[in-house]
Amino acid sequence: MSRINIVLGVIGFDCHSVGNKILDAFFTEQGFNVVNLGVMVSQEEFIDAAIETAARAILVSSLYGHGLIDCRGLREKCVERGLEDILLYAGGNLVVGKTPFPEVEAKFREMGFDRVFPPDVDLAEAAALLRKDVDERSRRER
Repeated sequence: MSRINIVLGVIGFDCHSVGNKILDAFFTEQGFNVVNLGVMVSQEEFIDAAIETAARAILVSSLYGHGLIDCRGLREKCVERGLEDILLYAGGNLVVGKTPFPEVEAKFREMGFDRVFPPDVDLAEAAALLRKDVDERSRRER
């Protein structure tokens, strides 16, 4: 089975790095080819890395609560750059305040994200969903 290329990073002006390193180590251990852009990553940097590495997914994390603002327009930029089929995942503390997670998830889905995860996500479940989503996209492309 070939390794799946994914791009990972912390978007916007968020400098929280510990979770990013945990995600990198976990997804690498799970057999993914991880391109970790680190912290304070712009939308354009995510897209450029995805193009350069033929990534199947972009995994955006945000812990400082401004993910909704930082992620707005990412799907449209991906489409403009030829990444219509790339999977977009977001996770972490994506909004400021005590917004119920289903509301947060709905907002990100409206922005074109395929999956949205709370800060307490089960990473094994996230990895399984990522493999499933990549497999489904691959079947549709054939």
